[in-house]
Amino acid sequence: MKAAGAQIILANTYHLIIQPGPEAVARLGGLHAMMAWDGPLLTDSGGFQIFSLGHGSVAEEIKGNRGAERPRTLIGIDEQGATFRSYLDGAIHTLTPEGSIQAQRQLGADIILVLDECTPYHVDRDYTARSMALSHRWATRSVAEFSRARHGSAGPQALYGIVQGGVYDDLRRQSAQFALDQPTFGHAVGGCLGGSPDEMYDVVAMAMAPLDDDRPVHLLGIGGIQDIWENVAKGIDTFDCVSPTRIARHGGALIRPALSGRARDHINLRNARFRDDQDPLDPECGCYSCAKFTRAYLHHLLKAGEILALQLLTIHNIAFMSRLMNAVREAIRHDDFAAQRQHWLG
Repeated sequence: MKAAGAQIILANTYHLIIQPGPEAVARLGGLHAMMAWDGPLLTDSGGFQIFSLGHGSVAEEIKGNRGAERPRTLIGIDEQGATFRSYLDGAIHTLTPEGSIQAQRQLGADIILVLDECTPYHVDRDYTARSMALSHRWATRSVAEFSRARHGSAGPQALYGIVQGGVYDDLRRQSAQFALDQPTFGHAVGGCLGGSPDEMYDVVAMAMAPLDDDRPVHLLGIGGIQDIWENVAKGIDTFDCVSPTRIARHGGALIRPALSGRARDHINLRNARFRDDQDPLDPECGCYSCAKFTRAYLHHLLKAGEILALQLLTIHNIAFMSRLMNAVREAIRHDDFAAQRQHWLG
């Protein structure tokens, strides 16, 4: 990750609660010591995974495949918290706002998030309003627990609040105002972001409008190339998304859409057209994978079922995202945002 240019990484609270458990991580010195990462580290609250395992992911909503069959492990959500069944052994867990903060304290991340309920796209405005109010009450409890435990053994941490409100402008503004009133280090935009990329951009604009400029804003779960350019323009500072590694696991290599010739943000190395392609994976990238190996070799590895292919594609995709974010920062610094956006997207 460091060689690929990553400055901060995210660890997943929900999955770490399931395996190996925050207590085990704490015994091993926290996440930094456990996995030998000495840079900044962010953990989410666990709320998104509870949502995705109960309703489907945000990405599924935006891509329009909400009807896909998948196991549902969410049992219920009430004032206390969210109750779910472990996907490993079927054990029942209840994640409360206090429990989420306590778990993130034990994990030892530098930036942690309040617990919220992520509403799916298909629910109506009344449900979204009730869910937002519940998330606000959970946030108040999260802030109280964070304040109580902030000087514990995990060391200094910063807390982010989350703006909810679904696709409704008035609710997004209410939630943003609530977030402004909380003593948090930063804000995150979460919850339902709509049913299409264009609707997502509108929802982000709704959430951003009331927020101040003196606290960083994070967009949860979004990381497409066009999504980054569009949402940075709306004021988003940081993103997290599994898409670079997920695309790699399916044989995909991220590439500048303007370079791909197909208006896509990645090429699929499984395709037969790469069988004899002696070009580097991405001619604009200097990462280990691109400097050493051809598209033909990666195509062969994928066809042979070699896990090395997934590792090499992951190295490239992470390096690509680091290069993209550096380009965004440089474009802002040199007041060249529109031109650089056009260069990347075509």
